Amino acid sequence: MSAQDRPLVGAFWMVLTGFCFVAVNILVKALGGGIPAGEAAFLRYIIGILLLLPLMLREPLRVSRTQMRVFAIRGVFQAAGVVFWFYAMTRISLAEVQVLNYLSPVYITIGAALFLGERFSWIRGLAILAALVGVILILRPGIRPIDPGHIAMLATALCFAGSYLMAKSLSGGASPTLVVIMLSLWTGLFLAPVALIEWVWPSMAQLGVLALVAAAATAGHFTMTLAFRSAPISVTQPLVFLQLVWATLAGWYLFDEKVDSYVIGGGTIIIAAVVTISIREARTRRQRSQKDTSPS
Repeated sequence: MSAQDRPLVGAFWMVLTGFCFVAVNILVKALGGGIPAGEAAFLRYIIGILLLLPLMLREPLRVSRTQMRVFAIRGVFQAAGVVFWFYAMTRISLAEVQVLNYLSPVYITIGAALFLGERFSWIRGLAILAALVGVILILRPGIRPIDPGHIAMLATALCFAGSYLMAKSLSGGASPTLVVIMLSLWTGLFLAPVALIEWVWPSMAQLGVLALVAAAATAGHFTMTLAFRSAPISVTQPLVFLQLVWATLAGWYLFDEKVDSYVIGGGTIIIAAVVTISIREARTRRQRSQKDTSPS
């Protein structure tokens, strides 16, 4: 049995990933506006760095100058995205945050075609158009006022896409552990001045919530890696839809947020577009790999 031939195991890890990421959203939502967005983001990464200390002590930090430049630029994108995300959580519903964050893979597809020279197929083009329809359904411009939180989430997805593209363009073979460590260090560094502008001393309860945010986010990235190792994207990616269901139910039950059928419908369209793009990309990578390993 191959590493990616355990669909039930992969599905289990992906469901657990969904729980972790929805838990992150719930915890940040519970913080409210008690801590400025920049400071909350900074503290989340400082706590994350403390959690990564055992790995830092074991991982040799051998980084070339070119890699360090890319890591630094990625830190800028990630820092901006996290600030926008924390701000959006204080303005709009959990469900809206969840679905608008799914736009990152759509932005990544466009960016990869524009800046990395990747082929842009008609299937990807249709998926992007479908995602745009989903965004229009969610925002409904001209029918209802667009909240600054919506704009912040659109910017969040764009920044996270830029962060991913920076990581993808890294020259040389940086280990996954090194990538995570450098991301945390650079992001924390760039968030520091933003945090100091409106510094408010957090309470122990607020620090405890941010520690749980860092732990849940770290656990989510770990379980997502296990899911991708256990099963193909065609199995794991459709389960992303469950995160929208859980976020909607959590928003309704915990924060008295209304269940918006337009958000559910638009989110479903966006998730379908993301699944299409992900499966298409995985198939393209597999075809390239088979071509590279085939005898000449």
